[in-house]
Amino acid sequence: MHQKFTKYASILVFVQLFTLPLAIANDEKDSNALRTELEQLMQGGSLRNSDASIASANLLLEIYERRDFLPAWNRQQQIGELVSAIKSTAADGLDPADYHLERVKLIYADRLAGRQLSAEDKAVQDLILTDSLARLGYHQQFGKVNPNTLDSNWNFRRDLNDIDPEIAIQSAIDSPSLTGFLQDFFPRGWFYRKLQAALANYRQIAANGGWPAIPDGPTLKPGASDSRLPVLAQRLIITGDLPPRNDVDKLTTYDKTLQQGVRHFQARHSLDTDGAVGPATLRALNVPVEKRVEQLQINIERARWVLNDLSNEFVLVNIAGFRAYVLRDKKIVWETNVQVGKPFHQSPVFRDEIQYVVVNPTWTVPYSIASKEILPKIKRDSNYFASRDFDLKDRNGKLVKPSSINWETVVESNFPVWLVQRPGPNNALGRVKIMFPNKHSVYLHDTPSKALFGKAERAFSHGCIRVENPFGLAEQLLDSDGWNQEKFQQVLNEGKTKTITLSKPIPVLLLYWTTMVTPDGLVSFYNDVYSRDERVARALNESFRFDISRQ
Repeated sequence: MHQKFTKYASILVFVQLFTLPLAIANDEKDSNALRTELEQLMQGGSLRNSDASIASANLLLEIYERRDFLPAWNRQQQIGELVSAIKSTAADGLDPADYHLERVKLIYADRLAGRQLSAEDKAVQDLILTDSLARLGYHQQFGKVNPNTLDSNWNFRRDLNDIDPEIAIQSAIDSPSLTGFLQDFFPRGWFYRKLQAALANYRQIAANGGWPAIPDGPTLKPGASDSRLPVLAQRLIITGDLPPRNDVDKLTTYDKTLQQGVRHFQARHSLDTDGAVGPATLRALNVPVEKRVEQLQINIERARWVLNDLSNEFVLVNIAGFRAYVLRDKKIVWETNVQVGKPFHQSPVFRDEIQYVVVNPTWTVPYSIASKEILPKIKRDSNYFASRDFDLKDRNGKLVKPSSINWETVVESNFPVWLVQRPGPNNALGRVKIMFPNKHSVYLHDTPSKALFGKAERAFSHGCIRVENPFGLAEQLLDSDGWNQEKFQQVLNEGKTKTITLSKPIPVLLLYWTTMVTPDGLVSFYNDVYSRDERVARALNESFRFDISRQ
């Protein structure tokens, strides 16, 4: 037994001594081939032995320098999981072709077949695989489109939270499961997953032929008879606004069940829920399914811009959806309607931190509003200031009597005073404002214009966000500081301006999403009131490029 073991041990040692130089030689060949391809890539902008477009040349050089230019993709499982990860990007509204899908599939087939590769071919394949992963990770972390190029106000972070990208990519390649690594590195909360599910659903509707167009005609009102009712019912059934019914073809009267379906559709599309199918509702019904698919892709992209950099607690305002939310632990705990800026006074998209709340605020009228909008009213009405609670102050803060000014000589360029509206129910800011000081002079506030919250589309302000239930929001922000509705009312009754500082500032995100989805999967579409979707759609269709610059 001992002699037999010694014989096998001697053979093993001989094999190791014989194969070790061969392994070292192969490593040297592989390393030299990778060096050569990378040198060509850095100098000429392309690989020597492939026409594949490599987008991450500088990043690849750093990765392979750390590896002493040895191949990174040595396991079939790695490459198989990369193929799966690339294919799955379609569910994100991205294009798998951006990540060399067909080339990666061919490389995987080569490895499965056990094809023997030259050092040069192995080098090319390794670089394509790493570039594929770099591209995929970049889009998942930042989105395909750089929002800074679309909006100069954008100030959300665009980094890897102090993680070097070459280390992150190497860690992904070396991980036991690439799939598991990507899932952990890019956690997707319920909102993102529900958007993905909605995209899959609307793509399936498109694959099934979409929905029928409803012909023009007079407004359909409850109880009316119309030959278009069967088509209307079919349209609503397809998107789940109306339960399936057997009598669709026999519909002659606009009955209550069909009205409920229309109201459900109207609520999902930011329309007045009156049950009448007028021009606005008809236009929304006839938007092609392909347009809704594109809209979902656009807003999943917008989600990628921000969802990797969220706090545990924050306030989110969806400008396009006219809605504000308070979120804790990634769950919506409170929400309310808002009014936002008119198309020519757009509310900006940016992030900041809410620092304090002012009860019984004054309002210092911006110079542009005073000189352009209020001045003509002053000239038309000599008693303009009698009932509007304004103080007039000069540049030194001293009070000025309105009668001391010859308003007929005042023009936009020489408006002589600041207008400061005193606290009270008529104040343009209402009874409370929620402050996050910023260069845009935008904040959240109450408003005396309560009736406008009854409108489906609520773009009425000069850029600030008017809140339907501002004291409810204030309580959400200040609850941990001991504030409730009773304490707010005490301050209101006193009539004095009071500033309440939050013990811990809370992030506020002003975003623009034309699609939203609830935790139970209800999808809402909003009009693109600021016409921003088209630019995102065009950018999503452009060729891949790395762009993490900031303005």
